[in-house]
Amino acid sequence: MDVSSPTRALSPERGPGQAEPPPAAPSAEQVLLQARLALSERPGALRELGALLEAADPRWLLGSASPAALGSLAAALGGFAAPPRREQDGTEPPGQDAALAAVAERAERVGAVFLLLLQKLEAAKGQESLGMAVVGPVLRRVLGHAFIFAVTHKDERPWTTASTRAVAQELLERLLQAAGCGSVAEFLRGKEGDEEGRFGAVMGLLKQELTKDTWKRNPGSKHVFSWTLLHVSRPWLCPHLERVLPPALLLSDDFQEENKVLGVRCLHHIVLNVPGADLCQFNRAQVVFHALYNHLYSREAPLIQAVLLCLLDLLPVLERGQRHQGHGRATSPWDQVLQLVLTHMEAEHRLALRRVYAGTLPAFVTRLGILIVRHLKRLERVILGYLEVSDGPEEEARLGILETLQCTIEHAWPRMPCRLPVLLKALLRLLWDVHTEQGPTPVPVRAALLHRATQCLILLDRCSQGQVKVLLEGVHSSCEENQVRECLRKVQESS
Repeated sequence: MDVSSPTRALSPERGPGQAEPPPAAPSAEQVLLQARLALSERPGALRELGALLEAADPRWLLGSASPAALGSLAAALGGFAAPPRREQDGTEPPGQDAALAAVAERAERVGAVFLLLLQKLEAAKGQESLGMAVVGPVLRRVLGHAFIFAVTHKDERPWTTASTRAVAQELLERLLQAAGCGSVAEFLRGKEGDEEGRFGAVMGLLKQELTKDTWKRNPGSKHVFSWTLLHVSRPWLCPHLERVLPPALLLSDDFQEENKVLGVRCLHHIVLNVPGADLCQFNRAQVVFHALYNHLYSREAPLIQAVLLCLLDLLPVLERGQRHQGHGRATSPWDQVLQLVLTHMEAEHRLALRRVYAGTLPAFVTRLGILIVRHLKRLERVILGYLEVSDGPEEEARLGILETLQCTIEHAWPRMPCRLPVLLKALLRLLWDVHTEQGPTPVPVRAALLHRATQCLILLDRCSQGQVKVLLEGVHSSCEENQVRECLRKVQESS
């Protein structure tokens, strides 16, 4: 016997005319490896992969293919349908329209392949020879990639069409079903009693796409990150703080307003859903505060609104941390923020920004309490200036400033009597202006303005020991306008 070949040495001798045995069928792992490599080489490879999965027996597919092989195939499918890469600074390369159309076409087919794969995994669960012992490890490898693909393509984006959005939405529903979860939040955080959900796995897959040098190259990564983050709440978010805080800060630090607003909203969600002690550890809260404080110099209303709302929830955390470290109230970041906000409000002429500032100012006054007296001089100028100018039919700025004045009177009432002449004059002028203006302001808005102005007059009267009633006696008797007379009557009759 010729033993030069190991194959011949191990194979039985065949007689003359005996046929060669048929070659062994390739394993599922080999077939999937070839299919994965062919995705980027042959145009028809994706269609062939779909036909292969549709005809495949789950026992062959899962019996001879490792979870790692199926996970690598899922990763390749997700990458094959990823949005077109951009330059490092986020600019789109030439020929972007054609690339977007090609991605949409590939995404529809990739979504169909993912659905076939999940269908086979669902069928395998019911087979005795396979069951969850075999399917479970495969699902852990596949579902993260399928989830990222579905979230990337389920909303209206430049790289999606109605067809791709429908396929992605169906895939999202099917993968939740395959995982045995009733919602995206449950899928990410884990079901009751489980140690962890799939949020960590998804963030791990996104990690390389969310670094300083890569996050702008894939335009879908920021949307997947933010959408996923907003579905994980307290207490499940805290263990992943190290993974989610850096990308949120990166987004908020960008030069494009859209990315800044998205990053600030992510930071706000983190602040709301991570315990204050963890935020203050390693000076994280201070880092977030400085990132937000720098945005206060912006002149874009959506960004300012997002920043102020986030600061209202961050500043109590920061204040508690400083108190534990032995710092007094004199170093309160509330004063620092309010001083800058009032400075900008005083000179602001754009109505959109005036509405945003006025809408959040009452919360700052309430949080500071009696310490608002530190800012009374500038706050008084802001209140007087905003009461004089109408900001449109809904009068959001005026209503916000009246609420601010009411909060200020309630918290700093000992300082109000010396300011009574100025404030009384401004409120009476507002009552007259609201009654006489012939603009498009709806009746309910006018009524709200009159009511809040009246409440401010009543509060001023109480903290000045009835001086407002004395000053208004002559005005009430000489006024002939019914609406104004009714407001003055309420002040006179208040106890």
